[in-house]
Amino acid sequence: MTTPSPTPAEVARAIDHTLLKPEATRADVEALVVEAAELGTYSVCVSPSMLPVAVPAGSDLLVAAVCGFPSGKHTSAVKAAEAAGAVREGADEIDMVIDVGAAREGRYDDVRADVAAVRAAVPAPTVLKVIIESAALDDEQIVGVCRAAAAAGADFVKTSTGFHPAGGASEHAVRLMAETVGPAVQVKASGGVRTLEQARAMMAAGASRLGVSGSRQLLAGDGAAPSGY
Repeated sequence: MTTPSPTPAEVARAIDHTLLKPEATRADVEALVVEAAELGTYSVCVSPSMLPVAVPAGSDLLVAAVCGFPSGKHTSAVKAAEAAGAVREGADEIDMVIDVGAAREGRYDDVRADVAAVRAAVPAPTVLKVIIESAALDDEQIVGVCRAAAAAGADFVKTSTGFHPAGGASEHAVRLMAETVGPAVQVKASGGVRTLEQARAMMAAGASRLGVSGSRQLLAGDGAAPSGY
């Protein structure tokens, strides 16, 4: 039996409605929150300097913040401090970037230690998502870093920052990531998810969360979501 495609409302509940542009203002973030509540997204995802974020009274909208973004070339101590600070300012979830160069060199123990440092700084119930920049890695490297992230206590592995020139999410990467981590760790697809068709394809491949900046256009199904994250 064919599984029905998720409805726009079901897709919305998988979306982290995202604004990470360096020129973003507080007014932009306030508008993001209003739009997220209207669309019924799972959360908003913002830069840590934009915290705290006020969500509408009675809303179940969550707040995520990035850490070590977008290069991942920060020290583990800096990432841990940034993540802990974001949680103190009200973040429910942290999306951290690994050292992609370490992954490309096969230094998976270093990746594991990096993730573990952030996990220790923001223990459960804070949700930790680990951005692996999958488009910059080959399949062996994707498997290696996903295993490292899972071993370090990640709740999610996430495809992309949306800022890397190699590109964003792909169905192949999402499927490989999901197969690698199994049911204990979830997968977030982000970077270049701009249409309802793409969102559904990523979910069919194994993503349970989506990073989207143009959520209104995506959910409307008009294919006009803006480029970028």
